[in-house]
Amino acid sequence: MNTLLNTLNSDKMQTKKPFKNLKIFASGLLMLTGLAASAQQTTGDVTKQTDVDPGTTTTAGAVRVIDNKGTIKYLQTQNGITMLSNTTDNVTTTTWQLGGVLTNDTYIDVDGNLFTLNGLELIDSATELASTDATTESDAGTGTGYTILVRDEATGATKKLLATELIQSGQEAFTAIADQTAYALTGTPVLPSFSQVWVYRNGAKLIANVDYTVTASTVTLVENDYSVYAGDIVEVQYVK
Repeated sequence: MNTLLNTLNSDKMQTKKPFKNLKIFASGLLMLTGLAASAQQTTGDVTKQTDVDPGTTTTAGAVRVIDNKGTIKYLQTQNGITMLSNTTDNVTTTTWQLGGVLTNDTYIDVDGNLFTLNGLELIDSATELASTDATTESDAGTGTGYTILVRDEATGATKKLLATELIQSGQEAFTAIADQTAYALTGTPVLPSFSQVWVYRNGAKLIANVDYTVTASTVTLVENDYSVYAGDIVEVQYVK
Protein backbone atom coordinates (compact mmCIF):
# COMPACT_ATOMS: atom_id res chain seq x y z
CA MET A 1 0.00 0.00 0.00
CA ASN A 2 2.79 2.45 0.89
CA THR A 3 4.47 1.67 -2.41
CA LEU A 4 1.23 2.44 -4.28
CA LEU A 5 0.77 5.75 -2.42
CA ASN A 6 4.33 6.76 -3.10
CA THR A 7 3.85 6.01 -6.79
CA LEU A 8 0.66 8.09 -6.93
CA ASN A 9 2.29 11.00 -5.12
CA SER A 10 5.26 10.81 -7.48
CA ASP A 11 2.95 10.88 -10.51
CA LYS A 12 1.10 13.84 -9.03
CA MET A 13 4.33 15.76 -8.58
CA GLN A 14 5.46 14.89 -12.11
CA THR A 15 2.19 16.29 -13.46
CA LYS A 16 2.38 19.45 -11.33
CA LYS A 17 5.98 20.33 -12.14
CA PRO A 18 5.66 20.53 -15.97
CA PHE A 19 2.48 22.56 -15.62
CA LYS A 20 4.21 24.92 -13.20
CA ASN A 21 7.07 25.35 -15.68
CA LEU A 22 4.60 26.04 -18.48
CA LYS A 23 2.92 28.72 -16.37
CA ILE A 24 6.28 30.35 -15.67
CA PHE A 25 7.14 30.29 -19.37
CA ALA A 26 3.78 31.73 -20.37
CA SER A 27 4.23 34.52 -17.81
CA GLY A 28 7.63 35.28 -19.32
CA LEU A 29 6.11 35.58 -22.77
CA LEU A 30 3.52 38.02 -21.47
CA MET A 31 6.26 40.11 -19.84
CA LEU A 32 8.20 40.09 -23.11
CA THR A 33 5.34 41.23 -25.31
CA GLY A 34 3.06 43.15 -22.94
CA LEU A 35 2.84 46.94 -22.89
CA ALA A 36 1.06 49.71 -21.06
CA ALA A 37 -0.58 51.09 -24.20
CA SER A 38 -0.61 48.72 -27.16
CA ALA A 39 -2.82 47.38 -29.89
CA GLN A 40 -2.28 43.71 -29.15
CA GLN A 41 -5.05 41.93 -27.27
CA THR A 42 -4.73 42.34 -23.51
CA THR A 43 -8.34 41.80 -22.40
CA GLY A 44 -11.22 39.51 -23.26
CA ASP A 45 -11.21 35.92 -24.49
CA VAL A 46 -8.82 34.62 -27.12
CA THR A 47 -10.36 32.18 -29.57
CA LYS A 48 -9.19 28.65 -28.85
CA GLN A 49 -7.20 27.06 -31.65
CA THR A 50 -7.57 23.49 -32.87
CA ASP A 51 -6.11 20.88 -30.54
CA VAL A 52 -2.64 19.66 -31.41
CA ASP A 53 -2.81 16.01 -32.42
CA PRO A 54 -0.02 14.11 -30.59
CA GLY A 55 2.19 12.30 -33.03
CA THR A 56 2.00 14.97 -35.72
CA THR A 57 4.14 18.02 -36.41
CA THR A 58 2.40 21.40 -36.39
CA THR A 59 3.39 25.06 -35.99
CA ALA A 60 0.15 26.16 -34.34
CA GLY A 61 -2.71 24.89 -32.26
CA ALA A 62 -3.69 24.42 -28.64
CA VAL A 63 -1.75 22.10 -26.32
CA ARG A 64 -3.93 20.44 -23.70
CA VAL A 65 -2.47 20.11 -20.22
CA ILE A 66 -3.92 18.88 -16.92
CA ASP A 67 -2.99 20.58 -13.67
CA ASN A 68 -2.55 18.86 -10.31
CA LYS A 69 -6.27 19.31 -9.58
CA GLY A 70 -7.29 17.49 -12.73
CA THR A 71 -8.44 20.67 -14.53
CA ILE A 72 -7.99 20.57 -18.29
CA LYS A 73 -6.33 23.72 -19.65
CA TYR A 74 -4.89 24.81 -23.00
CA LEU A 75 -1.72 26.65 -23.99
CA GLN A 76 -1.32 28.31 -27.37
CA THR A 77 0.58 31.15 -29.07
CA GLN A 78 -0.13 34.01 -31.42
CA ASN A 79 1.14 37.41 -32.61
CA GLY A 80 4.75 36.75 -33.56
CA ILE A 81 5.47 33.70 -31.37
CA THR A 82 5.68 30.33 -33.11
CA MET A 83 4.84 27.04 -31.40
CA LEU A 84 6.23 23.79 -32.78
CA SER A 85 4.80 20.49 -31.53
CA ASN A 86 6.40 17.24 -32.55
CA THR A 87 6.80 13.64 -31.41
CA THR A 88 10.17 11.90 -31.28
CA ASP A 89 10.64 8.43 -29.80
CA ASN A 90 7.08 8.60 -28.42
CA VAL A 91 7.89 11.78 -26.43
CA THR A 92 5.64 14.72 -27.27
CA THR A 93 7.57 18.00 -27.25
CA THR A 94 6.12 21.49 -27.66
CA THR A 95 8.52 24.36 -28.21
CA TRP A 96 7.79 28.09 -28.06
CA GLN A 97 10.16 30.23 -30.08
CA LEU A 98 10.59 33.76 -31.38
CA GLY A 99 9.60 34.29 -34.99
CA GLY A 100 6.25 34.38 -36.69
CA VAL A 101 3.58 36.66 -38.13
CA LEU A 102 2.38 39.66 -36.13
CA THR A 103 -1.41 39.52 -36.19
CA ASN A 104 -1.80 42.80 -34.28
CA ASP A 105 0.06 46.08 -34.02
CA THR A 106 2.60 45.55 -31.24
CA TYR A 107 4.48 48.02 -29.08
CA ILE A 108 7.26 47.30 -26.60
CA ASP A 109 7.76 50.01 -24.01
CA VAL A 110 11.39 49.79 -22.92
CA ASP A 111 10.64 52.25 -20.09
CA GLY A 112 14.18 53.63 -20.11
CA ASN A 113 15.82 50.20 -20.28
CA LEU A 114 18.15 49.06 -23.04
CA PHE A 115 16.64 47.02 -25.88
CA THR A 116 19.57 45.85 -27.96
CA LEU A 117 20.70 43.34 -30.56
CA ASN A 118 24.17 41.89 -30.11
CA GLY A 119 26.21 40.00 -32.66
CA LEU A 120 25.27 42.13 -35.70
CA GLU A 121 27.75 42.16 -38.58
CA LEU A 122 29.20 45.33 -40.04
CA ILE A 123 28.47 46.19 -43.66
CA ASP A 124 31.41 45.37 -45.93
CA SER A 125 31.36 48.47 -48.12
CA ALA A 126 33.73 46.80 -50.58
CA THR A 127 31.22 44.09 -51.49
CA GLU A 128 27.86 45.23 -50.08
CA LEU A 129 26.17 48.19 -51.72
CA ALA A 130 23.07 50.16 -50.86
CA SER A 131 19.90 48.61 -52.24
CA THR A 132 18.46 49.88 -55.51
CA ASP A 133 15.60 47.38 -55.79
CA ALA A 134 14.10 47.30 -52.29
CA THR A 135 10.31 47.32 -52.27
CA THR A 136 7.72 48.01 -49.59
CA GLU A 137 6.94 45.13 -47.21
CA SER A 138 9.35 42.82 -49.07
CA ASP A 139 10.57 39.59 -47.48
CA ALA A 140 14.23 38.71 -46.97
CA GLY A 141 15.86 37.34 -50.11
CA THR A 142 13.72 39.30 -52.57
CA GLY A 143 16.09 42.23 -53.04
CA THR A 144 19.76 43.10 -53.10
CA GLY A 145 22.01 45.37 -51.08
CA TYR A 146 21.02 46.97 -47.78
CA THR A 147 18.52 49.52 -46.50
CA ILE A 148 18.44 51.50 -43.26
CA LEU A 149 15.87 50.94 -40.52
CA VAL A 150 14.27 54.15 -39.28
CA ARG A 151 11.52 55.10 -36.82
CA ASP A 152 8.38 57.04 -37.71
CA GLU A 153 8.11 59.48 -34.80
CA ALA A 154 4.39 60.05 -35.40
CA THR A 155 3.39 56.39 -35.03
CA GLY A 156 6.48 54.65 -33.66
CA ALA A 157 6.45 52.32 -36.67
CA THR A 158 9.75 50.84 -37.85
CA LYS A 159 10.26 51.38 -41.56
CA LYS A 160 13.10 50.99 -44.02
CA LEU A 161 14.79 53.73 -46.01
CA LEU A 162 16.98 53.52 -49.07
CA ALA A 163 20.48 54.66 -48.14
CA THR A 164 20.44 56.93 -51.19
CA GLU A 165 17.44 58.72 -49.68
CA LEU A 166 19.21 59.31 -46.38
CA ILE A 167 22.18 61.12 -47.91
CA GLN A 168 21.61 62.90 -51.20
CA SER A 169 24.16 64.79 -53.20
CA GLY A 170 24.34 66.51 -56.53
CA GLN A 171 26.55 68.50 -58.86
CA GLU A 172 25.76 70.67 -61.85
CA ALA A 173 27.77 73.11 -63.95
CA PHE A 174 26.42 76.07 -65.91
CA THR A 175 27.88 78.27 -68.64
CA ALA A 176 26.82 81.77 -67.69
CA ILE A 177 25.62 84.58 -69.85
CA ALA A 178 26.60 88.14 -69.03
CA ASP A 179 25.30 89.27 -65.62
CA GLN A 180 23.43 85.99 -65.02
CA THR A 181 22.94 85.54 -61.29
CA ALA A 182 20.18 82.88 -60.92
CA TYR A 183 20.92 79.19 -61.56
CA ALA A 184 18.08 76.67 -61.21
CA LEU A 185 19.21 73.07 -60.81
CA THR A 186 17.86 70.44 -63.17
CA GLY A 187 15.09 68.35 -61.65
CA THR A 188 14.31 71.08 -59.08
CA PRO A 189 15.84 69.31 -56.07
CA VAL A 190 15.14 70.96 -52.72
CA LEU A 191 18.53 72.30 -51.70
CA PRO A 192 19.62 72.14 -48.04
CA SER A 193 20.96 75.06 -46.03
CA PHE A 194 23.58 77.20 -47.77
CA SER A 195 26.20 75.65 -45.47
CA GLN A 196 25.69 72.39 -47.36
CA VAL A 197 25.84 73.99 -50.81
CA TRP A 198 29.17 74.84 -52.43
CA VAL A 199 29.38 77.17 -55.44
CA TYR A 200 32.43 77.76 -57.63
CA ARG A 201 32.97 80.40 -60.32
CA ASN A 202 35.65 79.38 -62.80
CA GLY A 203 37.06 77.02 -60.17
CA ALA A 204 37.22 79.62 -57.37
CA LYS A 205 35.01 78.90 -54.37
CA LEU A 206 32.50 81.59 -53.49
CA ILE A 207 31.66 82.46 -49.87
CA ALA A 208 28.39 80.89 -48.68
CA ASN A 209 25.57 83.34 -47.89
CA VAL A 210 27.83 86.22 -48.94
CA ASP A 211 28.66 85.61 -52.59
CA TYR A 212 25.58 83.46 -53.15
CA THR A 213 22.27 82.55 -51.52
CA VAL A 214 20.13 79.43 -51.75
CA THR A 215 16.35 79.23 -52.18
CA ALA A 216 14.51 75.96 -52.97
CA SER A 217 16.33 74.60 -56.04
CA THR A 218 17.94 77.85 -57.15
CA VAL A 219 21.34 79.34 -56.37
CA THR A 220 21.58 83.10 -56.74
CA LEU A 221 24.94 84.80 -57.08
CA VAL A 222 25.55 88.08 -55.26
CA GLU A 223 28.07 90.18 -57.21
CA ASN A 224 30.23 91.35 -54.33
CA ASP A 225 33.43 92.79 -55.86
CA TYR A 226 33.01 90.62 -58.93
CA SER A 227 30.86 90.48 -62.04
CA VAL A 228 29.47 87.54 -63.98
CA TYR A 229 30.74 87.46 -67.56
CA ALA A 230 29.50 85.48 -70.51
CA GLY A 231 31.25 82.12 -70.61
CA ASP A 232 31.89 81.94 -66.86
CA ILE A 233 31.56 78.39 -65.52
CA VAL A 234 29.43 78.26 -62.40
CA GLU A 235 29.49 74.91 -60.58
CA VAL A 236 27.06 73.95 -57.81
CA GLN A 237 27.64 71.04 -55.43
CA TYR A 238 25.42 70.02 -52.54
CA VAL A 239 24.90 67.23 -50.01
CA LYS A 240 22.04 66.60 -47.55
